Amino acid sequence: MSSEQPGALDRTAVSPAGGNAAIDAAADNFVQVVDVVKKFGETVAVKQVNLSVKKGELFALLGSSGCGKSTLLRMLAGLETVTSGKILIDGEDLAQLPPYRRPVNMMFQSYALFPHMTVESNVAFGLKQEGVAKAELKDRVQTALELVQMGRFAKRKPHQLSGGQQQRVALARSLVKRPKLLLLDEPMSALDKQIRQRTQIELVNILDKVGVTCIMVTHDQEEAMTMAGRLAVMSEGEIVQLGTPHEVYEYPNSRFSAEFIGSTNLFEGHTVEDEPDHVFIETPDLTCRLYVSHGITGPLGMPVTISVRPERIALTSKPPEGAFNWGKGVVSNIAYMGGYSLYHVKLDGGKTVIANVTSLALTEIDPPTWGDEVYVRWSASAGVVLTS
Repeated sequence: MSSEQPGALDRTAVSPAGGNAAIDAAADNFVQVVDVVKKFGETVAVKQVNLSVKKGELFALLGSSGCGKSTLLRMLAGLETVTSGKILIDGEDLAQLPPYRRPVNMMFQSYALFPHMTVESNVAFGLKQEGVAKAELKDRVQTALELVQMGRFAKRKPHQLSGGQQQRVALARSLVKRPKLLLLDEPMSALDKQIRQRTQIELVNILDKVGVTCIMVTHDQEEAMTMAGRLAVMSEGEIVQLGTPHEVYEYPNSRFSAEFIGSTNLFEGHTVEDEPDHVFIETPDLTCRLYVSHGITGPLGMPVTISVRPERIALTSKPPEGAFNWGKGVVSNIAYMGGYSLYHVKLDGGKTVIANVTSLALTEIDPPTWGDEVYVRWSASAGVVLTS
């Protein structure tokens, strides 16, 4: 995992496993975005982005509308020119290659199927344009349709298919050309939630079977967390955090990441003790101090924000033992979500804390209701100190 600018490969080095380290590095840097900037007039849409994607990886660019993620995807496809910087795939600089000559295929949000053509003809279109021989064309189209489980719908027109089926046809059309890099632009946005959740897993399985390198753009954090092996959170044209879904969710590096990925409770305060394995924070939100089981770098008294995820907060009707990380309040709202309930607790100091309580946990206690006095508490390992 690296967002740094890649350097020259040492083709003589040997990896610990006995292989060639240069080959390993090439696989890790299969797609390279190096110091890429994109301007539209005076507006900078993408700011000095550096990114490496591994061969065979499913990577997600995640962010809200206007953050630059789609612009970056379109530069990879060749639909937008790079203002400065480089984009390389498998060591080849794409700058001078037009879209149709790039080893890249893009599946659009709208699927862009030809309505007058059958499923079979839609998938075959790109191969026909390339002049692929008839026998090979037929075999590759059939293989692609079987891969996405659409072989029996080969003679249908797009309007005779469901949204999920149209998406599979669009995927088959993208894969049949055997691209080195597949780009997915909001691949699930046209599907309703139930179909979307099922299709996410199916799509991951198909891409894993093919082994194609894939970069997807989405504003849906659940989609990115479900599908991607790694993801980059973008804001205002920059990558603000990069890592696995677990790393980004559990260890946000900024207030933006903490709030954008999932939901969280934020406590403002200042440090009063900072050691390598813990930090104490005083906050006006609680009568007690906050205790976090990791240190930070900075002077005592520096302002910080502490992020605590709702699922890390427990509710109790009795005062918790211990001098840290708890507060007393009143249940102000309850949102029943099926497998869990979201409790909104207004603390004595005025701050509202959200606790995610599983339905199983609620069966083991006398569930609090609106207006009940409760205590919220969390462990030292539940909090993450944010300095930006």
